[in-house]
Amino acid sequence: MAGYTLYVVSFFFLLSATVLYLTRDRWIHRIPFPNYIYHRIPSTFANDLEDGFTSSDFDLTGNVTSGDTRAGLDEEGKREVRKIMRSKKVGFDEARRLYTEKKFAKNNIGPDGLPRDPKFVSFS
Repeated sequence: MAGYTLYVVSFFFLLSATVLYLTRDRWIHRIPFPNYIYHRIPSTFANDLEDGFTSSDFDLTGNVTSGDTRAGLDEEGKREVRKIMRSKKVGFDEARRLYTEKKFAKNNIGPDGLPRDPKFVSFS
């Protein structure tokens, strides 16, 4: 009887582990992971390039090849863009656009880049 119980428990454990593994895209974004686990090293443009924070519209290779010694991209911005990329399953350019629009909305700026202030006067 003990062998049968062990078999049943093992079977259900493997079955549930397999189901969780196959459906991880649906639930993994809800688990909060501390940010220090994955990114402890100070960032440079070379690290940003390796992490995938580049595209044809936002090219960092010029910074790397010219030997730019600055610290790289903003850590908070990269964290938010990475979060958008994972949760919405979009590429870097789309995540960067969504992040920028979110920052614009927070500062009362429209998606077109113009302030939403009713007193705003523009001379073009």
